[in-house]
Amino acid sequence: MFERPDVGERAVLVHIDFTAYEDSEDLEEFRELVTSAGVEPVAVVTGSRKQPSPRLFVGEGKLEEIRDAITASEADVVLFNHALSPSQERNIERELKCRVLDRTGVILDIFAQRARTHEGKLQVELAQLEHMSTRLVRGWTHLERQKGGIGLRGPGETQLETDRRLLRERIKSIHKRLEKVRRQRNQGRRARLRADIPTVSLVGYTNAGKSTLFNRLTTSTVYAANQLFATLDPTLRRLELPDIGPVVLADTVGFIRHLPHKLVEAFRATLEETTEASLLLHIIDCYDGRRDDNIEQVESVLAEIGADEIPVLQVFNKIDLLDGFTPRIDRNEEGVPVRVWVSAVSGEGIDILFDAIVERLAEDVVHHFVLLGPADGKLRALLHEAGSVLSEEHRETGDSVVEVRLQNRDWLQLLSRAGVKEHEIRLEDSHA
Repeated sequence: MFERPDVGERAVLVHIDFTAYEDSEDLEEFRELVTSAGVEPVAVVTGSRKQPSPRLFVGEGKLEEIRDAITASEADVVLFNHALSPSQERNIERELKCRVLDRTGVILDIFAQRARTHEGKLQVELAQLEHMSTRLVRGWTHLERQKGGIGLRGPGETQLETDRRLLRERIKSIHKRLEKVRRQRNQGRRARLRADIPTVSLVGYTNAGKSTLFNRLTTSTVYAANQLFATLDPTLRRLELPDIGPVVLADTVGFIRHLPHKLVEAFRATLEETTEASLLLHIIDCYDGRRDDNIEQVESVLAEIGADEIPVLQVFNKIDLLDGFTPRIDRNEEGVPVRVWVSAVSGEGIDILFDAIVERLAEDVVHHFVLLGPADGKLRALLHEAGSVLSEEHRETGDSVVEVRLQNRDWLQLLSRAGVKEHEIRLEDSHA
């Protein structure tokens, strides 16, 4: 129902610093956003004010400066690095005689270009329609409702009301279809939980290199480019990890500062893979000058979607851009891996990243030296059958000491199948 507007190829960017607000947008990031949308920024108009003008957002003098920039650069569109109200957008368009989009409009345009799957497209359309519903204007005066009275009654509803009704119906329809997609996704997730398959979800600031790393880890061919929001749909792949067994790896949409709440809502289903994960890999562009800010923004969005309690392993990516930097694992005071330095492009450090993932997921792995007597033949056979025996030593008494390493859940299942209670097992603390 809703086609992306043709925003043209050449844009004037407008970025105003407001002294009344501490947390302003980032101009360099906006430039990257615009380039990602396939638009060429040909001029940038900057300025500062105490706060936005209610009618035109900027002052008359700044509006004249924007008008001159459009004429000089022959731009097709003006893009504001701010959220504009519907009336401000209309007033500016009327004054400049040029198409105007705000920051949310630019992000929506990128989302519309990038969405690949049925669910992704539905979510983009929902966000577009909800954004558009606030921008419907009364432009159909020939169908205005007329005064009452015989012979003077107009049509049942104006074109504006018809548009609003159609939008409401379409939004309701998309919500229903998304609910169906969520149910299907939940069924898949429940099946994985029943099979006890851990999920490792890649999260991070947009353009941190998540999809490139995902491709490197899974030898997959997910679309990866040096663009913001290159990935919009969650992509799932199965991996086999030593000691852990099968693991599902999920690549997700990148986060961005000041992502409009409407978009967080519209993409909540996409981000649900993140909220259900066993471990989050927080991918960080270690070469980016705004690295610490980006980490803060991602942690803030994780808190917003309820994923801030999930264990996190930070992956500092793009070490190939740092001079003489070698891959390494940073550990906390307990010796647990908390940060890994890698390069997804060159493959440096990928082996130690796998080790760190296994170590973090293996917090639920048991490593025992079990003393088995002649009567424990069934348990011994089951442990060998599961491939969890690392070594075995026979003693003169007829007993044997078996070194086993496996997931705790598998250990409990094996004991159950052998008809043995956990407290009946004779364990040795260590074995020389």
